[in-house]
Amino acid sequence: MHIHFLDILIFALYMLSMLGVGIYFLKRNKSQDDYYVGSREMTSVHIGLSVVATDVGGGFSIGLGGLGFLIGLSGSWMLFTGIIGAWISAVVLIPKIYPLAKKHNFLSFPEVLNYYYNGKVAVLAGIISLIGYIGFTSSQILAGAKLASATFPSVTITDAVLIMGLVVIGYTSLGGMKAVIYTDTIQWIILMVGLILIGIPLGYYKVGGWEAINHSLPNHFLSLNNISFVQFFNWLITIVPIWFVGMTLYQRIYASKNEKTAKRAWFLAGLFEWPIMAFMGVTLGLLGKVAFDQGMFTNFGYAPGSPIDEEIGLPLLLTHIFPVGLMGLLMSSYFSAIMSTADSCLMAASGNFVTDITGFTKSQNKSSIRYSQIATLVIGILAIILATMMQNVLSLMLYSYAFMVSGLFVPVLGALFLKNPSPKAALYSMLLGGGTTLILILTKRNLPLGLDANFFGISISLLTFLLIQSISKK
Repeated sequence: MHIHFLDILIFALYMLSMLGVGIYFLKRNKSQDDYYVGSREMTSVHIGLSVVATDVGGGFSIGLGGLGFLIGLSGSWMLFTGIIGAWISAVVLIPKIYPLAKKHNFLSFPEVLNYYYNGKVAVLAGIISLIGYIGFTSSQILAGAKLASATFPSVTITDAVLIMGLVVIGYTSLGGMKAVIYTDTIQWIILMVGLILIGIPLGYYKVGGWEAINHSLPNHFLSLNNISFVQFFNWLITIVPIWFVGMTLYQRIYASKNEKTAKRAWFLAGLFEWPIMAFMGVTLGLLGKVAFDQGMFTNFGYAPGSPIDEEIGLPLLLTHIFPVGLMGLLMSSYFSAIMSTADSCLMAASGNFVTDITGFTKSQNKSSIRYSQIATLVIGILAIILATMMQNVLSLMLYSYAFMVSGLFVPVLGALFLKNPSPKAALYSMLLGGGTTLILILTKRNLPLGLDANFFGISISLLTFLLIQSISKK
């Protein structure tokens, strides 16, 4: 498929404007507070949109559309766990963490664990988080590249990895957290306009409206009970804990102007996740399924009834329906979705390295910002190399994600709810919880009741923590 010059121009202008945001804040960042937590003065709308863009961004374009294609509207329950996680952490986590962060000038998530436990626990958490977020950044870049080359065959995967990777690293390493949050806001608005106001109406019209949808799909695609309880439970135990252990989220709590702003941002983010993003994603995937069944993708090599990866149904639909000019906007909104997650993961990994592992942020001056920029640049380049070397970084992302959640969730709960939580309990529960999940994923065991490996990792972590905590108390 040939891309029109107008589309390339729109896309190029978009990419340059993202870099422009980074250059703008490069001149204005004077300290580590400016670079890592946006001078602690961001408003709830910017923070809220940035949280949604980060949380739903990259995985959204691929995952939610795939769920809509596969099971229909019930796929929206996946993001219902997002609103639960956001609202619980607004009520439980933020009131406890924000005043502490303000008082002690925290820049990272492990610093919270250092406060409640000790330095060893914080360094281990920093290492787990760093590995997780390098994997995340890299998997986002690769996911975006695959998406771009499936949608625009004239772009190779390597080209797409380099374009996206270099732009993300450029504005993130130059402008720091402010550049990330402001570009997230722009990227999220472009995504919403591109998909809600143009994608859904055009898709609905092209497949032949409600009658064609009803005729093409089995009834359960349009119902909300097409998933099992175990499936919902697995989503719940994977997604809710991330709201308590995600370095990207802690950086945004610290960046908020005050506690009220942070809470408001979290309530706003929850609402945008479900119902807005949830139903937008699955509706587009569902329209992709109708288009596939109608033979719309035959000229792409996917005739009705032939095997198709459910996750490319959505990009194929959008490629098919968007006219010249809007195609450039579509490319921009795709890259936006991916970049808004990749930039935050890169910022988190850099923060872990500079704050928790090397301790460079102890000195608050202009030259210490240089260290942070160099760290962000080097980690970003590492993520690009990883994305070009590995074909399924997505599995790497799942491993790092699961290791992070099952290792770090219980120690955070211990810090929030216990008077004197034991550092030894935190250390062993991190290693055993994360290790259990990793071993179960790598050995590809069939787990009882169809439960996720994460469930067993968190359970082992919890038992370990409680056992050592009770011994140390005695």
